[in-house]
Amino acid sequence: MNAVMKLPMDAADLNEEQLAFRDAARDFADKELAPYAAKWDAEGIFPRETIAKAGELGFCGLYTPEDAGGLGMTRLDAAVVFEELASVDPSTAAFITIHNMVTWLIASNATPAVRDAWCPALAAGEKLGSYCLTEPGAGSDAASLKTRAVRDGDEYVLDGSKAFISGAGATDVLVVMARTGDIGARGISAFVVPADAKGITYGRKEEKMGWNSQPTRGITFEGVRIPAANLLGSEGDGFKLAMKALDGGRINIAACSLGAAQGALDAARRYMGERTQFGKKLGEFQALQFKLADMATELVAARQMVHTAARKLDAGASDATVWCAMAKRFATDAGFSICNDALQLHGGYGYIREYPVERLLRDCRVHQILEGTNEIMRVIISRHLLTTDEGLR
Repeated sequence: MNAVMKLPMDAADLNEEQLAFRDAARDFADKELAPYAAKWDAEGIFPRETIAKAGELGFCGLYTPEDAGGLGMTRLDAAVVFEELASVDPSTAAFITIHNMVTWLIASNATPAVRDAWCPALAAGEKLGSYCLTEPGAGSDAASLKTRAVRDGDEYVLDGSKAFISGAGATDVLVVMARTGDIGARGISAFVVPADAKGITYGRKEEKMGWNSQPTRGITFEGVRIPAANLLGSEGDGFKLAMKALDGGRINIAACSLGAAQGALDAARRYMGERTQFGKKLGEFQALQFKLADMATELVAARQMVHTAARKLDAGASDATVWCAMAKRFATDAGFSICNDALQLHGGYGYIREYPVERLLRDCRVHQILEGTNEIMRVIISRHLLTTDEGLR
């Protein structure tokens, strides 16, 4: 067990182009993320320059349409790239997925003028975006959000607050969900808001268990005026757009869990080939061999589910949402479990920062919460099973 090799199933369902992008992402992760990820985590450094380098490879606009400056790739293509980036740095990779979601939302729903003003620079990683849905009192119940946008001539006036916003205070543009109508999902609209607009204030940088290479802050909007042209889609489309974005976001974050799990599994394989106890390598103990086998099996199963969900979303399948929910639930639970098992296999060394597994564990824990908690994923799945005759095939 010297050089670590990816398991053969990595390439089983990928075409030549996807394999090429996977290799490019792996090379970028090894050269630009792996040497610095621990430092960024320990010191809370947001690596804008490195993200810009990712943008030079197209990784900041993977599924953004080509006419908006992106690569126009599929969600499966993007998942392959995100997994490779997350195998060494789930925190930075996860921010890149959020940025991709923001870029795609603007490219797909903004007026041509707004799209052209923002998307080329966003897709290139020259400017960065944050997604603003969650509020202090509206987490899982996103339809109850209270931030309001009131039409005033050719402008909207934005008032309210958002919580747990990734990149807040360090990004250039915000996609903000705000209420323009009555209570409930149909009264929500989406807006493109410059991050430095007058009336925006940012809260303190949250001290977090993981995801320390990206800042997380609350945002307050007080009389923030934005052009009416910055509306995404039509009034009342916001919740629909948010949920559509989250289908892809769930695949993205599931892919980051796959990456964290792959990184942890590779670290465990290395360690079991190096560490000796009771006169034998750890890899010679059958109980530990079986643990490694179970970890690999769970990872393969999760990867296949994520790839299936991505294909469903790419094809516009009627049951894509429930598949994205299942993939997110399964992959994020499995990813955390695999990282936890890898730490256990390292013994006390797994608990110290000299080894990467404790960071992988901390970074992937939040994946079970964001983009819809795994409890909400179960609501989506069970509701589909109990209210439709489609089943799951």
